[in-house]
Amino acid sequence: MQNSAPISGPAHSDRTFHIGVIEGDGIGPELTAAATAVLEAALRPRGVRLEFHLEDAGAAAHRRTGTALPDGALERIRDYDALIKGPVGLPDVRHPDGTEAGLLGGLLRGGLDAYANVRPMRLLPGVSAPTTHRPEDIDYVIVRENTEGLYLSRGRGVRNERAASDQLLLTRKGVERVVRRAFALARGRNGAPADGVRRVTCVDKANVLRSFAFFRDVFDEVAASHPDVEAEHLHADAAAAALVAHPARFDVLVMENLLGDILSDLGAATVGGLGMCPSANLGDTAAYFEPIHGSAPDIAGTGAANPTSQILSAAMLLEHIGHVDEAGAVRAAVAGAYASGAVALDDRGRPKGGTAAATAAVLDGLGRM
Repeated sequence: MQNSAPISGPAHSDRTFHIGVIEGDGIGPELTAAATAVLEAALRPRGVRLEFHLEDAGAAAHRRTGTALPDGALERIRDYDALIKGPVGLPDVRHPDGTEAGLLGGLLRGGLDAYANVRPMRLLPGVSAPTTHRPEDIDYVIVRENTEGLYLSRGRGVRNERAASDQLLLTRKGVERVVRRAFALARGRNGAPADGVRRVTCVDKANVLRSFAFFRDVFDEVAASHPDVEAEHLHADAAAAALVAHPARFDVLVMENLLGDILSDLGAATVGGLGMCPSANLGDTAAYFEPIHGSAPDIAGTGAANPTSQILSAAMLLEHIGHVDEAGAVRAAVAGAYASGAVALDDRGRPKGGTAAATAAVLDGLGRM
């Protein structure tokens, strides 16, 4: 394995996992420090050794070096057991066309062929949100196609002073594999909160665009081979309304890239904000884990950021490397910290007491399990 220098790791283990770390920009380093501490605390009692390998990437790296992802980084990341990534991007680091430089989504998702972006939405006891739902009402997963759709046009669109165009592309291979991932995920869950039915909802605009009608047709073909899981269709505008009004009817939703980006932020607003939402970027041979929010450079270094999304992303990483019980323990520690009031959010979604206090509460909960 070709690695960068390890930045930490316990002394002994029956099994060593090599975990890449992109600290990110803004609040990223604070959040990844919280996540790596939780990872070590979860696995240390099992005698499992972690070696963390720092990769210099993101907007600050782009400003220093002219590239957001250095040569050789993708090859190293493919060799790691997984990668934990903090949020990246700085408002003043931009390409000549005005788009942000230093973002890694296109580079990592495409470079690693991490085609499924899995975004769980769960309202925890003790967390307030603008909607009036009970915690048990919101527990669903958005599976967002990660390598195609409208975002495939990133950097490839055309424009002049009179017009601009970006192309939406979907392929049979791309749709089939992300839909299969969604059905496999549904098979391992307990179903929608409202009725306990394992269900995959195809979200599209098939009534308007041929590309989305194609997505729906392929979805139906895959659904036919999963008769144990209910399949349904919903147009994106109707889905936006239903995710606010009736979230308990949803279990797993699968959709094109742009729609997944938008609807997962909508879902985040119903569970306490973006700081509560983790994600996994999954391919067949590589995976990385990150919060769904940005780098919040305005509060960087203040210790005010909510580490929950990054910590829950670490729980998804634990699951990926086969430590399912430990992943459950991390989630339980997070839920317990909120339910007990040990972690409470202010009206801006920031933990009272700051990042360190919220992380300590989760670590304390883990230590008592």
